[in-house]
Amino acid sequence: MFASKIKWLMREKKITVRALAERADISIVTINKARQDSGISECRLSTLGRIAQALEVKTKDLYEEE
Repeated sequence: MFASKIKWLMREKKITVRALAERADISIVTINKARQDSGISECRLSTLGRIAQALEVKTKDLYEEE
């Protein structure tokens, strides 16, 4: 199981869901899905890569294994 760290990273960097969606060029629905622990494991690696790039972190920093 994976735990999403996207919410935490967004808070740290003071980025809203809308701003992240625009930066990553993906939908708000997809961002919200990736922010959930159960949803991040369903996201494509390419989507996580775009989120990571928009947050200026490595893809592996978006989650932690539980």
